[in-house]
Amino acid sequence: MRTTITVPDAVPMVALLGSGDELLRLVETELTADVHVRGNEIAITGQPADNAFAVRVFDELIALIGTGQQLRPDSVRRVIGMLKAGGSERPADVLSLDILSRRGRTIRPKTLNQKRYVDAIDAHTIVFGIGPAGTGKTYLAMAKAVQALQTKQVNRIILTRPAVEAGERLGYLPGTLSEKIDPYLRPLYDALHDMVDPESIPRLMQSGTIEVAPLAYMRGRAQPTDAAVLTPTGFVPMGSLEVGDLVIGSDGLPTPVLGIYPQGRKDVYRVTTQDGASTLACGEHLWTVRTASDRRRGRSRTIQTQDMIGNLRAARARRYELPVVAPVEFEPREVPLDPYALGLLLGDGCLTTATTPTFTTADAELVVALEAALDRIEVRHKAGYDYVLHHVDGGRGGLRVANPVTTVVRDLGLDRTRSATTFVPVMYLQNAAAVRLAVLQGILDTDGGPVTQRGRTCRVQYTTTSTRLRDDVIFLVRSLGGVVYSHVRRAEGRAPGRALGRDVPYRSDAHVVDIRLPEGVEPFRLERKRRAYQAAGGGRPMRFIDSIEPVGERETLCIAVAAQDSLYVTDDFLVTHNTLNDAFVILDEAQNTTAEQMKMFLTRLGFGSKIVVTGDITQVDLPGGAQSGLKIVREILDGVEDVHFANLTSSDVVRHRLVGDIVDAYERWDAGRQQGPAPAPGPVRGARPRRQGS
Repeated sequence: MRTTITVPDAVPMVALLGSGDELLRLVETELTADVHVRGNEIAITGQPADNAFAVRVFDELIALIGTGQQLRPDSVRRVIGMLKAGGSERPADVLSLDILSRRGRTIRPKTLNQKRYVDAIDAHTIVFGIGPAGTGKTYLAMAKAVQALQTKQVNRIILTRPAVEAGERLGYLPGTLSEKIDPYLRPLYDALHDMVDPESIPRLMQSGTIEVAPLAYMRGRAQPTDAAVLTPTGFVPMGSLEVGDLVIGSDGLPTPVLGIYPQGRKDVYRVTTQDGASTLACGEHLWTVRTASDRRRGRSRTIQTQDMIGNLRAARARRYELPVVAPVEFEPREVPLDPYALGLLLGDGCLTTATTPTFTTADAELVVALEAALDRIEVRHKAGYDYVLHHVDGGRGGLRVANPVTTVVRDLGLDRTRSATTFVPVMYLQNAAAVRLAVLQGILDTDGGPVTQRGRTCRVQYTTTSTRLRDDVIFLVRSLGGVVYSHVRRAEGRAPGRALGRDVPYRSDAHVVDIRLPEGVEPFRLERKRRAYQAAGGGRPMRFIDSIEPVGERETLCIAVAAQDSLYVTDDFLVTHNTLNDAFVILDEAQNTTAEQMKMFLTRLGFGSKIVVTGDITQVDLPGGAQSGLKIVREILDGVEDVHFANLTSSDVVRHRLVGDIVDAYERWDAGRQQGPAPAPGPVRGARPRRQGS
């Protein structure tokens, strides 16, 4: 049977047949049918099935040329191999899937399994690429990562691999830390230079857009064990947390802890913001920040502590702005006294309990509000600005009944406190946001006020002589998403005040607190103060990193949380995090990770991120016979949605043709060892026999 193919005029015959008919001879060796070429016609003679297969081969080769590709012997072999293997995918579609193009070079899958691997990366959040060396596992994953960065699907790329192989330990190798690490990461650097402009790589790495680091650094993003972490019941030491415990996220709501990873002793730094808040973290710890350009573009970035050192100012302005926590929702509790009434009494009440509680104010509106908030209490005018909290049932039937306000004050531990020693009870501090706001409003309606300046938004200023009450007000403001600045006005040297026509000296230092609250959180209920505040607007609370200073070594650990943005709240209500959002993360040489390292790495997954894990389970170099995390992860994650395992074989090797043959030879040898002693090798074909004595 004879079949004729007419090659379109748009396809040069030399492109199809190769220089000196090199590609034609290759096709003839792979086909059973005879092939003859005259002009632009190809005549095929053979059995119907053989002819049909030959037609499919030439159709695919012509289609590949039509995509602009240049045919090479390896691409011809791959087309024929795919057609022989069967399957629904057309070889032309597989070999023409462009991922990246740079300086005339295009990166694309070269085999069917590679195409399926690339498609899986598009379709799944976590993909494991498992196969022998030379199958393009890491190279294709990096190409997809660069593509995702260029198309703004992710904000950063993180490339990592184990830095300890074949039993070597970095500490015993000569040179600096960078010199020790770079040889292990060199393959990643080389691939990166193929895909990104080499001149832009230092800038991208300095900004944190591209990070190349050993796997150990992925778990090194840590805080000291005694750093405070906010939970629904208050702050606790980080070292006391367990998996499953709840911590507070940036949205103010509880989020569970997914993982806890001790890090040993590390160099740590004190990170301080412009409002005086501070916490401790290691150099690799992550922070979500915004620069001025980020704010203009409506985006944020994730950066390490060490990357900000020496780069905290931009034209004398602070460079890095931190997110501010939303109003925190602690576990609600029942309280014995209305929270707004408590705030009023902490500000202008007398709670010594030596006499009936009193309240002093010039605002009749506050008198009415206080009386309305207290059950069975009448606020009676005594003299001037003084009022007495009278119990309406206090003397019924000739019996003296304790004033309920006095009883509550004693139960809360506020009895005998004076202006310099008063405080907010813990049950009010660690309560629902509505309770905390009511307490703060009562305090500010009495001892606080709006401060307006022409052309600027309004801030709130509060003054107290009680150090403890100052700290409690700062806690309330920060827990409601606000920012606080505090300074001390010394009593010594101040001119005396005037009261009732005489000088009254200042006996205690005054703590002056300036407050910024988020939109929607009203600091006042008193009408005159509320109107003044709303007229100028409260502005936006902002926190900027002011300084980063080393403080020595500490025992550290890191945590992973389930919050959508991976953020949690640490000391002074600072927002930080420890997982990787909007990132494309690649773990190479994963066969050299332990099961614990693999778990640690996978739980770093943040929202909007992808993870690709690559490795060859036949080349495990873990010392001491440790079990490879890559070998057991399939069994552990079997059935988990959005996790895919892609297998590549020797037929997917895209290096020298001998590499695939070598891989096959080793697989046969391994299989033979498992079945029993291997037969004695026969003579090597083509070898000349050696003479005796030679």
